Amino acid sequence: MEALTSDQDVENLSADTILELLANRRRRYLLYALRGRDDPIELSTLAEQVAGWELDVPPDEVAKNEYKSVYVSSVQCHVPKLADAGVVDHDEENHTVVLSDNFEQLEPYLRVVVKDEPENSILHGALQTESGDGLLGQIRENVARLKH
Repeated sequence: MEALTSDQDVENLSADTILELLANRRRRYLLYALRGRDDPIELSTLAEQVAGWELDVPPDEVAKNEYKSVYVSSVQCHVPKLADAGVVDHDEENHTVVLSDNFEQLEPYLRVVVKDEPENSILHGALQTESGDGLLGQIRENVARLKH
C-alpha cells in the first residue's frame, strides 16, 4: 500500500490512501465529528464525542478509561495519519484539529461508508440531524437521482 504523504499542500489522494484513511472506524468517526465545522476543535472534546459514538452513549456518560483510549489513539495514530494526508490540520500546541483542503477528496467516499454505520445508534441520529436533511438524507437523495 502506498505510504501517506507528509506534504499538506492540496494534492490528489491516491485510491489506496483514501481507502487506508477510511478503513478505520475511529478515523471515520473523527471525520464525521469534524464535518461542517469551520473552527478548530479541541482533541479532548473530539475524543469524548467519538468515544460516545463508539459506545453508543452520550459523551458525558463515557467512562474515563474509554475516553482515554480514544484520546491516546487519536493523538498518537489517527490524527497524525489524517494530518500527513492533508485531510486535517493539527495544532499540536493548542491540541486542536480542523478539516483541511484534502478532506474534499474524502467526503464522497465518507458518504458511501456512512451507510454501514449502525442505524439505531446515537451516531446515526447525529448524522441525521447534521446540516439540512443530514448526511444520510443527502445520500438517499443522491441514490434516488441515480436511479432515474
